Amino acid sequence: MKIHSSTGLHGCVTVPGDKSVSHRSVMLGALADGVTHVTGFLMGEDCLSTIDCFRKMGVAIEVGVDHDVTVHGVGLHGLREPSERLYTGNSGTTTRLISGILAGQAFPVSLTGDASIEKRPMGRVITPLRQMGADITGVDDKFCPLSIRPSRLHGIEYTLPVASAQLKSAILLAGLYADGPTTVIEPAPSRDHTERMLRQLGCRVEAEGCRITVYPPEKLTASDVAVPADISSAAFFLVAGAIVPNSEVTIRSVGVNPTRDGVIEVLQNMGADITLFNRRDDGEPVCDVTVRSSRLHGVEIGGALIPRLIDELPVLAVAAAFAEGETIIRDAAELKVKESNRILAMVTELTRAGADVTETADGMIIRGGKPLRGASFETYNDHRIAMSMAVCALACAGESEIQNDAVVAISYPDFFDTLRQLGGEPV
Repeated sequence: MKIHSSTGLHGCVTVPGDKSVSHRSVMLGALADGVTHVTGFLMGEDCLSTIDCFRKMGVAIEVGVDHDVTVHGVGLHGLREPSERLYTGNSGTTTRLISGILAGQAFPVSLTGDASIEKRPMGRVITPLRQMGADITGVDDKFCPLSIRPSRLHGIEYTLPVASAQLKSAILLAGLYADGPTTVIEPAPSRDHTERMLRQLGCRVEAEGCRITVYPPEKLTASDVAVPADISSAAFFLVAGAIVPNSEVTIRSVGVNPTRDGVIEVLQNMGADITLFNRRDDGEPVCDVTVRSSRLHGVEIGGALIPRLIDELPVLAVAAAFAEGETIIRDAAELKVKESNRILAMVTELTRAGADVTETADGMIIRGGKPLRGASFETYNDHRIAMSMAVCALACAGESEIQNDAVVAISYPDFFDTLRQLGGEPV
């Protein structure tokens, strides 16, 4: 995909549905009694992997037009043993969350994903599930494929080693099958979509600060789910609108869950002209967002803010490259074990464009303000690196090329179409 420097982005767009909420709508809808109607579902490859896994366990799931999905729940104990190994594709969310659910089933199962998933750390899930009594093993007890056999689970209190919504959710979902309450203690708040949806389906979930407790329910009751637009997808156009001169972009119905909206806070702290309006709540807080081009300045990003924007850090690094002064990203070592090593990837690719970037043990230092030039950018088979470098290309001088651009289909199949709608003109 070739992208030329843009003279301005303009328009009003809707980005795809939230990936985290889409995953959970299928998982919890499958475990509920009754039918769950999902609107705004993200038809990306990761979420389709979740649908495929539950279909293989006997759940009828209909995919309709206009991003509607209908899940015919089988109840907490209605899943059936699959006839083959479950395949989770590139989806860490599917792999980790479904492990918690499978730990409580009455049948054996194995699961794995693509080459990237087989390199991503699963020991952090295996350890607490074993403490709950799960019979789960993996390669070197750290990696997929995972094998899970029937066992009796009991409630535990577990302190997370890192603030991770995937890890927290795996434990809470296993807690649905435990013999008593399960408590997770986070070092910092992470996205709370699992807790919100469990409550929506009638499960007792208590949260006090970073201490979350789930009480095993007799059943979950189906409830319709309206998936908001994904703030992680919106982030690419928030940054593009801020760094491309003469731009004004509005994004409709963006999910602004307070555990996920760190990207807006950081961009505003950098001086971005961002307006939030038309706020409402439909299970998740939502609003419309307008961004206008502006002069950005460097900031420091770290601490408790990191879990609120971990997926947006690659594109925030792009914003920092076009900002005046120094931006420091720290406490983000988790980026090394995503779909790629996103620290190394962003340092390498921004340097390719002429940016002054230094890798650190847990992040990077970006000295912004230098004019950047177009280049041929690698994507590392990582959808967020691909989209981040496409945004960078819009503000670079000359022409850029995005290698393996098709990888965006993992989370945003129509990304380049949206870019064209705003006048980005990728070819």
